[in-house]
Amino acid sequence: MEALFQALTLSGGYNARVVALGCAAFGLAAGALGCFVLLRGRALIADAAAHATLPGLCLAFILAAGMGWNPRSLPLLMGGAAATAALGVLAAGALARGGRLRDDAAMALVISIGFGIGVALLSVVQSLPVGGQAGLSSFILGQAAGMSAADAWLIFWLALAALAAVAVLFRPLAVLCFDADFAAAAGLPVRWLDLALLGLMLAVTVAGLRAVGLILVVALMVVPAATARLSTERLSVMVPLAGLLGAFAAWMGAGLSAAAPSLPTGATIALVACALFLLALLFAPARGVVAFALRQRRLRQEAAMEARSA
Repeated sequence: MEALFQALTLSGGYNARVVALGCAAFGLAAGALGCFVLLRGRALIADAAAHATLPGLCLAFILAAGMGWNPRSLPLLMGGAAATAALGVLAAGALARGGRLRDDAAMALVISIGFGIGVALLSVVQSLPVGGQAGLSSFILGQAAGMSAADAWLIFWLALAALAAVAVLFRPLAVLCFDADFAAAAGLPVRWLDLALLGLMLAVTVAGLRAVGLILVVALMVVPAATARLSTERLSVMVPLAGLLGAFAAWMGAGLSAAAPSLPTGATIALVACALFLLALLFAPARGVVAFALRQRRLRQEAAMEARSA
């Protein structure tokens, strides 16, 4: 309990504080961006991109080991992950274009092939006569406890840059998500906005690999956004609310993982986010189950009173 208290109150030392802040910043950016990902129907693309990062991580490690560089350099690994994630998304788009495959089938194909190639390359990495191979497995499920302060600062600044881009593009992305045809008629560059959303999605996905892991990084984009969607009808409220929920889930999950290093950070953060979603599903004033049941009960009572007075 003392380790958890220190992690959550940022009193556990410089490295622990920086890691907690980095995870919270990532959660803030992922939650805010996730609103547009959810409303635009791009959640499956985000999942495909996340799974397609594993081959890039392994190839970057192999390249660094062969060139005599530091194979655990986070910027290098992120660069490789971003490259193969972009290739995976482009491949899925090419397969879906022209009716060759449905969008969901193309994304499922990228997820399975990308992750399969990544696992095969991971076995190659394990056989290399260099150190640091074990650290790559933490990118699958995430492990914030093993992050250095430099890694956390890199994640922090990447997340803030993505958050700033979301703030700048808020209005055009809002129009795009609610009515793409109207956005095109209004003269907005729909194709470029879609590419910008895709680029931000890739940036946030790559930024969260070290902390959350490639399997569950999409959860921190989708679950806080879905939670906020249950609580409000206004996008101007939904986006900051989803960001705060994502930051809280990442901060709490990172603290729990730091207190119990055997817990994968990604799974812990995802479980915290899911717990918040279940609370909103039950008690949200707009769309919660309890609020819906109370409204139905009130309508039945009003109908019964009208029937008696008739």
